[in-house]
Amino acid sequence: MSLHITGDDDADRLLTDDPLALLIGMLLDQQVAMETAFAGPLKIAQRTGSVDAVALAGYDPEAFVAVFQQTPAVHRFPGSMAARVQSLCEAVVNEWGGDAAAIWTTGDPDGATVLKRLKALPGFGEQKAKIFLALLGKQYGYDGAGWQAASAPYGEGGSFRSVADIVSPESLTKVREHKRAAKAAAASAKAGNGGV
Repeated sequence: MSLHITGDDDADRLLTDDPLALLIGMLLDQQVAMETAFAGPLKIAQRTGSVDAVALAGYDPEAFVAVFQQTPAVHRFPGSMAARVQSLCEAVVNEWGGDAAAIWTTGDPDGATVLKRLKALPGFGEQKAKIFLALLGKQYGYDGAGWQAASAPYGEGGSFRSVADIVSPESLTKVREHKRAAKAAAASAKAGNGGV
Protein backbone atom coordinates (compact mmCIF):
# COMPACT_ATOMS: atom_id res chain seq x y z
CA MET A 1 0.00 0.00 0.00
CA SER A 2 1.38 3.37 -1.01
CA LEU A 3 -0.54 6.64 -1.19
CA HIS A 4 0.04 9.15 -4.02
CA ILE A 5 -1.90 12.26 -3.03
CA THR A 6 0.49 15.21 -2.83
CA GLY A 7 2.98 14.72 -5.68
CA ASP A 8 5.73 14.87 -3.03
CA ASP A 9 7.30 11.48 -2.30
CA ASP A 10 8.26 12.35 1.29
CA ALA A 11 4.82 13.75 2.12
CA ASP A 12 3.10 10.75 0.56
CA ARG A 13 5.38 8.32 2.41
CA LEU A 14 4.48 9.95 5.74
CA LEU A 15 0.76 9.69 4.91
CA THR A 16 1.24 6.03 3.97
CA ASP A 17 3.26 5.13 7.05
CA ASP A 18 1.55 7.22 9.74
CA PRO A 19 -2.21 6.99 10.33
CA LEU A 20 -2.22 10.20 12.42
CA ALA A 21 -0.54 12.09 9.56
CA LEU A 22 -3.28 10.87 7.21
CA LEU A 23 -5.98 11.91 9.68
CA ILE A 24 -4.41 15.37 10.07
CA GLY A 25 -4.15 15.74 6.28
CA MET A 26 -7.86 15.03 5.99
CA LEU A 27 -8.63 17.57 8.72
CA LEU A 28 -6.59 20.22 6.88
CA ASP A 29 -8.40 19.51 3.59
CA GLN A 30 -10.65 22.54 3.46
CA GLN A 31 -10.27 25.85 1.69
CA VAL A 32 -6.84 24.86 0.35
CA ALA A 33 -5.72 22.59 -2.50
CA MET A 34 -5.80 18.89 -1.60
CA GLU A 35 -2.05 18.58 -2.18
CA THR A 36 -1.40 21.48 0.21
CA ALA A 37 -3.62 19.97 2.89
CA PHE A 38 -2.10 16.52 2.71
CA ALA A 39 1.46 17.92 2.56
CA GLY A 40 0.72 19.69 5.86
CA PRO A 41 1.60 16.77 8.13
CA LEU A 42 5.14 16.59 6.70
CA LYS A 43 5.64 20.33 7.33
CA ILE A 44 4.38 19.83 10.89
CA ALA A 45 6.72 16.85 11.39
CA GLN A 46 9.72 18.74 10.01
CA ARG A 47 9.04 21.80 12.17
CA THR A 48 8.09 20.08 15.45
CA GLY A 49 10.17 16.93 15.19
CA SER A 50 7.29 14.46 14.98
CA VAL A 51 3.72 13.65 14.15
CA ASP A 52 2.87 12.22 17.54
CA ALA A 53 -0.57 12.76 19.08
CA VAL A 54 0.76 13.27 22.63
CA ALA A 55 3.51 15.66 21.51
CA LEU A 56 1.23 17.74 19.26
CA ALA A 57 -1.62 17.86 21.78
CA GLY A 58 0.80 19.17 24.40
CA TYR A 59 2.62 21.62 22.13
CA ASP A 60 2.47 25.25 23.23
CA PRO A 61 -0.54 26.66 21.31
CA GLU A 62 1.16 29.94 20.32
CA ALA A 63 4.28 28.10 19.18
CA PHE A 64 2.09 25.68 17.23
CA VAL A 65 0.41 28.56 15.39
CA ALA A 66 3.92 29.81 14.54
CA VAL A 67 4.67 26.35 13.10
CA PHE A 68 1.64 26.76 10.82
CA GLN A 69 2.65 30.29 9.82
CA GLN A 70 6.19 29.46 8.69
CA THR A 71 6.72 29.72 4.94
CA PRO A 72 5.43 27.75 3.19
CA ALA A 73 2.40 27.88 5.45
CA VAL A 74 0.75 24.66 6.59
CA HIS A 75 -2.68 26.21 5.93
CA ARG A 76 -4.10 29.55 4.85
CA PHE A 77 -5.88 29.83 8.24
CA PRO A 78 -2.99 29.04 10.57
CA GLY A 79 -4.61 30.04 13.87
CA SER A 80 -7.87 28.14 13.57
CA MET A 81 -6.36 25.10 11.85
CA ALA A 82 -3.51 24.77 14.35
CA ALA A 83 -6.12 24.75 17.13
CA ARG A 84 -8.15 22.12 15.26
CA VAL A 85 -5.13 19.87 14.79
CA GLN A 86 -4.36 20.12 18.51
CA SER A 87 -8.01 19.32 19.38
CA LEU A 88 -7.89 16.32 17.05
CA CYS A 89 -4.67 15.09 18.65
CA GLU A 90 -6.18 15.52 22.13
CA ALA A 91 -9.15 13.39 21.07
CA VAL A 92 -6.82 10.71 19.66
CA VAL A 93 -4.87 10.69 22.95
CA ASN A 94 -7.90 10.74 25.25
CA GLU A 95 -10.18 8.38 23.35
CA TRP A 96 -7.78 6.16 21.37
CA GLY A 97 -4.66 5.94 23.52
CA GLY A 98 -2.71 8.11 21.09
CA ASP A 99 -3.17 5.61 18.24
CA ALA A 100 -5.09 7.10 15.31
CA ALA A 101 -5.38 3.70 13.58
CA ALA A 102 -7.33 2.43 16.60
CA ILE A 103 -10.28 4.45 15.27
CA TRP A 104 -10.68 1.94 12.45
CA THR A 105 -9.05 -1.15 13.97
CA THR A 106 -10.13 -1.48 17.62
CA GLY A 107 -12.82 -4.12 18.02
CA ASP A 108 -12.85 -5.02 14.30
CA PRO A 109 -15.46 -2.31 13.58
CA ASP A 110 -17.79 -2.27 10.60
CA GLY A 111 -18.05 0.72 8.28
CA ALA A 112 -20.97 2.33 10.11
CA THR A 113 -19.05 2.15 13.40
CA VAL A 114 -15.92 3.71 11.90
CA LEU A 115 -18.04 6.48 10.35
CA LYS A 116 -19.59 7.19 13.76
CA ARG A 117 -16.14 7.26 15.38
CA LEU A 118 -14.81 9.63 12.73
CA LYS A 119 -17.79 11.98 13.07
CA ALA A 120 -17.10 12.18 16.82
CA LEU A 121 -13.66 13.68 16.12
CA PRO A 122 -13.15 17.47 16.24
CA GLY A 123 -13.33 18.94 12.74
CA PHE A 124 -14.91 15.88 11.12
CA GLY A 125 -18.43 16.45 9.86
CA GLU A 126 -20.51 13.98 7.87
CA GLN A 127 -18.89 14.63 4.48
CA LYS A 128 -15.28 14.67 5.73
CA ALA A 129 -15.89 11.47 7.73
CA LYS A 130 -17.38 9.72 4.69
CA ILE A 131 -14.51 10.78 2.44
CA PHE A 132 -11.95 9.59 4.99
CA LEU A 133 -13.75 6.26 5.40
CA ALA A 134 -13.74 5.86 1.61
CA LEU A 135 -10.00 6.64 1.59
CA LEU A 136 -9.42 3.96 4.25
CA GLY A 137 -11.43 1.42 2.26
CA LYS A 138 -10.11 2.21 -1.20
CA GLN A 139 -6.45 2.77 -0.43
CA TYR A 140 -5.52 2.03 3.19
CA GLY A 141 -6.48 -1.61 3.57
CA TYR A 142 -9.56 -1.14 5.73
CA ASP A 143 -12.12 -3.83 4.84
CA GLY A 144 -14.77 -3.59 7.56
CA ALA A 145 -18.22 -4.80 6.57
CA GLY A 146 -20.37 -2.18 4.86
CA TRP A 147 -17.68 0.48 4.48
CA GLN A 148 -18.77 1.30 0.93
CA ALA A 149 -22.39 1.85 1.95
CA ALA A 150 -21.36 3.85 5.03
CA SER A 151 -19.11 6.11 2.94
CA ALA A 152 -21.57 6.56 0.06
CA PRO A 153 -21.31 8.10 -2.44
CA TYR A 154 -17.51 8.38 -1.92
CA GLY A 155 -16.95 4.64 -1.56
CA GLU A 156 -18.34 3.90 -5.01
CA GLY A 157 -15.85 2.09 -7.22
CA GLY A 158 -14.58 3.79 -10.36
CA SER A 159 -15.61 7.26 -9.22
CA PHE A 160 -13.48 10.41 -9.08
CA ARG A 161 -15.23 12.36 -6.32
CA SER A 162 -12.60 12.95 -3.64
CA VAL A 163 -9.12 12.41 -2.30
CA ALA A 164 -10.13 8.77 -1.78
CA ASP A 165 -9.88 8.34 -5.57
CA ILE A 166 -6.47 9.93 -6.11
CA VAL A 167 -3.88 7.33 -7.05
CA SER A 168 -1.99 9.22 -9.80
CA PRO A 169 -1.67 12.66 -11.43
CA GLU A 170 -4.35 11.59 -13.94
CA SER A 171 -6.84 10.65 -11.23
CA LEU A 172 -6.10 13.94 -9.43
CA THR A 173 -7.06 15.78 -12.63
CA LYS A 174 -10.31 13.79 -12.84
CA VAL A 175 -11.18 14.54 -9.20
CA ARG A 176 -10.53 18.25 -9.81
CA GLU A 177 -12.81 18.17 -12.87
CA HIS A 178 -15.55 16.45 -10.86
CA LYS A 179 -15.27 19.06 -8.07
CA ARG A 180 -15.37 21.94 -10.56
CA ALA A 181 -18.46 20.47 -12.24
CA ALA A 182 -20.16 19.94 -8.87
CA LYS A 183 -19.41 23.55 -7.83
CA ALA A 184 -20.73 24.87 -11.15
CA ALA A 185 -23.90 22.79 -10.79
CA ALA A 186 -24.43 24.04 -7.24
CA ALA A 187 -23.91 27.67 -8.33
CA SER A 188 -26.31 27.18 -11.23
CA ALA A 189 -28.94 25.63 -8.95
CA LYS A 190 -28.53 28.50 -6.48
CA ALA A 191 -28.91 31.07 -9.26
CA GLY A 192 -32.01 29.23 -10.49
CA ASN A 193 -33.52 29.59 -7.02
CA GLY A 194 -33.06 33.33 -7.06
CA GLY A 195 -29.82 33.08 -5.11
CA VAL A 196 -31.55 31.74 -1.99
